[in-house]
Amino acid sequence: MELILIAIVIVLLLVILYPKIGSLAARKSMNASNERIYVEDALKHIYDCEYKNINGTVQSIAGNLNISYDRAAKLAERLESLGMIITGDVLRLTAEGRSYALRVIRVHRLWERYLADETSIPEKEWHLNAELKEHDISAIEAEALSVQLGNPVYDPHGDPIPTVNGELPEKNWKPLSSLQSGDVARIVHIEDEPNTVYAQLVAEGLYPGMHVKVIETSSERIKFEANGEEVIIAPLFAGNISIAPLAEFETIPEKYKTLLELKRGQEAEVIGLSKACRGTQRRRLMDLGVVPGSKISNEFISTWGDPIAYKICGATIGLRRKQAKQIFIKPGKTESAKA
Repeated sequence: MELILIAIVIVLLLVILYPKIGSLAARKSMNASNERIYVEDALKHIYDCEYKNINGTVQSIAGNLNISYDRAAKLAERLESLGMIITGDVLRLTAEGRSYALRVIRVHRLWERYLADETSIPEKEWHLNAELKEHDISAIEAEALSVQLGNPVYDPHGDPIPTVNGELPEKNWKPLSSLQSGDVARIVHIEDEPNTVYAQLVAEGLYPGMHVKVIETSSERIKFEANGEEVIIAPLFAGNISIAPLAEFETIPEKYKTLLELKRGQEAEVIGLSKACRGTQRRRLMDLGVVPGSKISNEFISTWGDPIAYKICGATIGLRRKQAKQIFIKPGKTESAKA
């Protein structure tokens, strides 16, 4: 019995103390990983503050990382000892700290681009998913991902993706809230934080690339047209939408007609897909023949109105109302009514 107890004690000590595989070693490795994540998140936050011309402080780090002020102060001291920041009332990145922050931001935005283009993950989940992934991808893996995606310049929200050398294009944005009644512009960026505001903007169907025309502004609301649809949001929300002037000779297009507006028995020509239609969903529609120039007709509507059956390229396909709304059409002839 005593021999058995001694053997158990020895096994437990080995599990706890044995290098590389013991629980203490695993806990130490986990702590080191968590510390690196805190370092990277803090550098990203300070960079974001500098980019937006606001003050990054110990208090703002604490709020952004959801940690105590004392924990944030120790983190700032560590960053200074690593030569990443210069401390004071306002925290400033050193050249090395800025380079590190941009490497993390590059991975984050590349991963968001991947989620948008290659998966069917809802856009409200892109940012959180990328927040987790940005700490796991090596520089070599990031370059491979960039090549796979065709070396994109912007993420799906309109944020520029830093180059491998940390270069960024010059920003020529201003908030939608700065426009006056009658002004026209193009959405170039939608801020994805805080998540509650971003979710509301997504629900309104807004995305980079849309043309807007302001109808009315006040302290309570901003009313504007986006691709011909009327949208009303609070000025606070409008501050999270960045716009740029229209390019020379660029004009606001007439309201797009969507496939959802096609009545039973009517035929139309596909003229394009909304930029909000991305990833696997976009590829599936194109594989089904939903490409510019294709003729499509409304065959019948299901009992509950969703999905709707359409005929295209000699085949009948079922599309949800949300999908049909992302397909732009040019109405054609009206066929004889179907029984």
